Amino acid sequence: MFYTDLHLHSHYSRATSKNLDLEHLNLWGQIKGINIAGTGDFTHPAWFKELKEKLEPAEEGLFKLKNKFIKTNQSECPKSCQADVRFMLTVEISNIYKRHDKVRKVHNVVCAPSFQAAEKIIARLDKIGNLKSDGRPILGLDSRNLLEIVLESDPLSYLIPAHIWTPWFSVLGSRGGFNSLEEAFGDLTDQIFALETGLSSDPLMNWRLSQLDKCVLVSNGDAHSPPKLGREATIFDGDMSYTAIYNALKYPQKNKGLIGTIEFYPEEGKYHYDGCRNCEQRLHPRQTIELNGKCPGCGKAVTVGVMARVEELADYPEGRKSPNSRPYYSLIPLTEIIADAKGMGQASQAVQTLYFEMLNRLGNEIYILRECPLERIQQSFGDKIAEGIDRVRTGKIEIAAGYDGEYGKIKIFSSQEREIVKEQLLLF
Repeated sequence: MFYTDLHLHSHYSRATSKNLDLEHLNLWGQIKGINIAGTGDFTHPAWFKELKEKLEPAEEGLFKLKNKFIKTNQSECPKSCQADVRFMLTVEISNIYKRHDKVRKVHNVVCAPSFQAAEKIIARLDKIGNLKSDGRPILGLDSRNLLEIVLESDPLSYLIPAHIWTPWFSVLGSRGGFNSLEEAFGDLTDQIFALETGLSSDPLMNWRLSQLDKCVLVSNGDAHSPPKLGREATIFDGDMSYTAIYNALKYPQKNKGLIGTIEFYPEEGKYHYDGCRNCEQRLHPRQTIELNGKCPGCGKAVTVGVMARVEELADYPEGRKSPNSRPYYSLIPLTEIIADAKGMGQASQAVQTLYFEMLNRLGNEIYILRECPLERIQQSFGDKIAEGIDRVRTGKIEIAAGYDGEYGKIKIFSSQEREIVKEQLLLF
């Protein structure tokens, strides 16, 4: 079994960490438990040069960081997490174009099996827009035509529509998207065989649309900094190679190849509910309808979130499973669990120290969140942390849903529970 996170960015993308280089991605891949990470941004000339300089071939269609570059920060990786990390050539393209008298804004993830295939894609896109300005290039190119360019680069190159429900930049989004995949990709729709759920939706929501049945669902973290790697991921078994992943997505078999996904709780995503961030108005879709789509604060149109958009396009009630369904596991990042248990901020020194202590004692983050026996966590780090992880695993949490670009707020422990713990500590 292995974990992949193929949609992420480099330090050449806007609004990303300066540490988003291969050395830090290799380090955090180990810490998080990600076996194959996307390179992101391969169309950017400076990043592409860096990829060719620092990577070397590994398994078929995959690459590894050269040893001299691994050594630069490998001492920062807890021994219990140390493992081989592989890379796949990937890039997210921002397609902004006009179709059916409406401006469309769609993000797509492109995967290539070799530097030669990536170079063919780069050569075509370089004639269309400026690839130097952003690691995630913004191109006035129809998504259908991008797909055609990808398919012509190599028989194994493929395109996955990114975070397909995000209001502003996705294939089915309420603001810049379409009502169906066929509207977006036309005669090439049958070449779309995988869709990315995004942080604000989970498989259960996507299974409500019969039009998506022919596709499998994947999850990726869309990391803009190394510690965000693996916050969502896809789980495979079998051979760890580019072709094996391609075949698992395009020719899915039950209980084989693609075996599941790791998801955010969708309520934690930035666009789950409707709302207006400027006025701090978080609205359930029912409230939006009652308000005729207007913000009660400023009177402007609210941003319609993923929950409402799924409801608009769904042709099945909640609870239905797609023929291509796979199990999924909703998790919350370990630092958020520790922070909630301690009543501190995620970035606080105490939380970060405990986080790395847990990694040192128990293993990588995905293992701790999904598989580590609760008794072992309890023995090493106490009842509260173990209880927090158990509640996340079983869904016994509260989330004030995210809206209009604002992440949802998680509550694992109530204020009353924290007071009881404080009183117990005072007694002792």
